[in-house]
Amino acid sequence: MTVLVVDIGTSSVRAAVVRDDASVDHAHQAPLLPATPAPGLVEFDPAAMARLAVELATAVLDAAGPVAAVGIANQRSSAVVWDRATGEPVGPGLGWQDLRTVGRCLELGGQGLRIAPNASATKLEHLLDAADPARERDLCAGTVDSWIAWHLSGGALHVTDASNAAVTGLLRADASGWAPHVLEALRIPESALPAVGDSTGLLGEATALPGSPPLAALVGDQQASLVGQGCVRRGMAKATFGTGGMLDLCLGPERPAFETRGGSGTFPIVAWRAGGTTTWGVEAVMLSAGTAVEWLRDDLGLVADAAETHDVAATCEDTAGVVFVPALLGLGTPYWDHGARGTLLGLSRGTGRAEVVRAVLEGVAHRGADLLEAAEADAGVEVGALRVDGGMSANSTFLAALARATGRRVEVSPVPEATTLGAGFLAGLAVGTWDGWDDVADAWSPRTVVEPDGSADRDRWREACARTRAWIPELSSISF
Repeated sequence: MTVLVVDIGTSSVRAAVVRDDASVDHAHQAPLLPATPAPGLVEFDPAAMARLAVELATAVLDAAGPVAAVGIANQRSSAVVWDRATGEPVGPGLGWQDLRTVGRCLELGGQGLRIAPNASATKLEHLLDAADPARERDLCAGTVDSWIAWHLSGGALHVTDASNAAVTGLLRADASGWAPHVLEALRIPESALPAVGDSTGLLGEATALPGSPPLAALVGDQQASLVGQGCVRRGMAKATFGTGGMLDLCLGPERPAFETRGGSGTFPIVAWRAGGTTTWGVEAVMLSAGTAVEWLRDDLGLVADAAETHDVAATCEDTAGVVFVPALLGLGTPYWDHGARGTLLGLSRGTGRAEVVRAVLEGVAHRGADLLEAAEADAGVEVGALRVDGGMSANSTFLAALARATGRRVEVSPVPEATTLGAGFLAGLAVGTWDGWDDVADAWSPRTVVEPDGSADRDRWREACARTRAWIPELSSISF
């Protein structure tokens, strides 16, 4: 039985079917680029997003025929507020990268309430303050999964799942429900928020689509990638190298001991919830991954396209001592230094284009190793092999560097973005396409496997990172 997945990314909307052999077919995609009306502001058009989701899903069904279920994977932490009666958004959607509420987050921190500006909480507060300062209107507030589920169901469902709710900043630490003290501080009516349910299970009918197939999965993008790469057992981990980088490690039913951030800079996440049982994980974050490659291409003009970085880097055996720290937007896990900045070290008169390009790829690989080490330390487990997806997973020079830096086997996803596959697995589990988690694990078939062909100098790397830090002290002093 095939399932349909609607996958809402940061810059595009996708739809495709996932077949029972774990292949992805009939993929349709359309761009939906966010707008940046001023520095630090990131907005999107919720109505256009919903319209594209329905149009692309319908086009896939027209091509593929009926499906057994529908799943939604989505960018996390973005925020939408809409009128319950009309279904019309009351303002722009605020993207997860939007930083307009940084000041509010600092204010709340002074009151003992720790909320990061990339979380949904203060974005929803901002939208509600603009549209309904007295909190008198009957509005719905939610994340992208809630917004799309509302439209696919013709307004019948206002729901989210635990994987999305847990990164809003509004959920109780044990993921048992919305946190009253946070809702009170932000004046967010609980009646406006979606019901929090399982990531896999029958939710209702997608009446906006031909045949009204059941909506059977909701999941955040990184957790969808975790499932899509078969990391459904304790100690299994994946890393997604896109614009930024995210490493997620599956733990099991026990929540990490730390509430907001571990000693090595990772965060507890709900990997998924099924049958009322929560599976937990930890997440490590790299702020610049593909962004560093885009910098080589768009700003320095050293390559014509991202794929060329492999060819250019391959023309030299090593970087000749050049080290690049990809802190273009600061350093995430394990440092969380927003004032760190990108650094090229070890330049000489003999440094050329190839050495710089290779140094950038190796720098991102070292940061991937940083994330893995942090996740292992905070989770108290050792990862045997690292599974990877995202745009940079197509670059063999990068993959070889990642294997050396981590000292682990790197297994590459058979599809560039495993989010669609993961949401497909979750929807299929709800309707019997797959019988259980063993089937999901057994479906893993990497496109390629890269073994370490040597080791990387991690001590020198840590010294390089130390030199990037606190370049802008006033930003380095900020912690969320």
